Amino acid sequence: MTLKAGELCRILIVDDEQLIRKGIIHYLDWEQEGFSIVGEAANGQEALGLIETTRPHIIITDIVMPMMDGEELTRVVKERYPQIEIIILSSFGEFDYVRSTFQHGIVDYILKPKLDAQSLLKGLKSAASRIPSFQTVVREPEEQPSIEHIIHKLISGYEVARNEEWRLKKFPYRYFYLVGVATNHAVELQEAITDGISRHIGKGVQNGFSPNENLLVFLLNLEDPANENLIQFAKSEPGLTFVLTEPFTDFFQLGQVYKESFLKLLDYRFYLSKKNILTIRYLPMLPAVEKFNLDWFTAELKRSRFEPAFDYLKGHSKQLSSFYVMDIFEYKAFFSNMIFTISILLSNMEYDVKELENARYAYLKAFDETSTAQEALALLDAFITEAWKCLEAGHNHQENFNLKKLIHYIMDHYAEPLTLTEVAKQFHFNPSYLSSYFSTHMREGFVEYLNKIRIEQATKLLKEGKVSISEISGMVGYSDHSYFCKVFKKVKGLSPSQYKRKHT
Repeated sequence: MTLKAGELCRILIVDDEQLIRKGIIHYLDWEQEGFSIVGEAANGQEALGLIETTRPHIIITDIVMPMMDGEELTRVVKERYPQIEIIILSSFGEFDYVRSTFQHGIVDYILKPKLDAQSLLKGLKSAASRIPSFQTVVREPEEQPSIEHIIHKLISGYEVARNEEWRLKKFPYRYFYLVGVATNHAVELQEAITDGISRHIGKGVQNGFSPNENLLVFLLNLEDPANENLIQFAKSEPGLTFVLTEPFTDFFQLGQVYKESFLKLLDYRFYLSKKNILTIRYLPMLPAVEKFNLDWFTAELKRSRFEPAFDYLKGHSKQLSSFYVMDIFEYKAFFSNMIFTISILLSNMEYDVKELENARYAYLKAFDETSTAQEALALLDAFITEAWKCLEAGHNHQENFNLKKLIHYIMDHYAEPLTLTEVAKQFHFNPSYLSSYFSTHMREGFVEYLNKIRIEQATKLLKEGKVSISEISGMVGYSDHSYFCKVFKKVKGLSPSQYKRKHT
């Protein structure tokens, strides 16, 4: 990784002790020495997550940390980013660890008890000397850092000294925007997009930067707060998705706007990938999304009512995929949980799920790697297709077929005075065999299941509020009103009247 002329050498600090990290930060006048701290992490895993966005030249890392220690971090970094130089911090008793990191190519190690400004600066200069084009020229205290450096500090969450005189020289107009383009061809497209923006912004100044290799960001300083020209330019590039913040007037609030508006808009692309431009003002209306009824879903699967269960899952997933403010990790976790739930339930129901389980981990990995909600929906459809194959090929298919017919019969006749004996006669079963068969396959007795079906139907009628409670008891198959109330309270934890008041 080379350094551009005048660019500061970027440092990432990794240590699980916050006091150590803060101590290192205050050891030096970093910018005067030609360095810039671009991030902090408490362990190796956090550090790996920051590398793409901060693009450090040097990593200073502790050797002993939870989750991922300095030794493992060094190995992974040198495999993925061999150009990054690494300095190890260690205690006296950790030399065996340090020795192994030397095998991976660390530049230096510093003993924590002997850590001071002089030893730290010596190690940094030694590491920086390995970076092409880096010159350890001490800056004069009065020298003003470059615009690029100030912008980078602000978007990284660091404060900079407020200097309005400097700001007016660099950015003389009142209004600021952040415009972003996420693409795998950021470097190739930068010049063309820069020219396009220049043609459309009128009177103004622009400064482009790239937080990572797949993202272009432009800070625009304009005289006019209207952004219609920018929107027209974005629409003229249908192959790209632009994000555009609302105008702001305080340059030194850049970090806050970047974090609270710009990055959120970038996340919305996961759900709104078909939109060419995303701005707060033109976002679509959020749909109402009900909580997924996992109890109902699993109950339907256990009753072998697969079609309505899968249709419900697909419908809910489609709703979630329009709820663009949802955390993407939470969204993907929902699909992963559904894959586990379906495969485990089918296994418990004695289906041969070997092929489904073999495919499960590939699906989990694919869900984790999806870049759009539409991809996730397509994966869910593919998994459900695999599940249907498993159901159709199940070794107990005939038993399930009989059970399906039994369940459908109960659903069609629950309002009638059903008894186990009458149902057994209808299906040409011995009553005691039917009782055992039902308990084995449904994990509950015939009477308990019938009561549950009746009470679920009763709750729907209570919510509608069109008929009285005494009428409802007869409509769902109970001739004795007091018995209905007793069963209802046992199943739902509330009396019918209490339930009605709560839900109407």
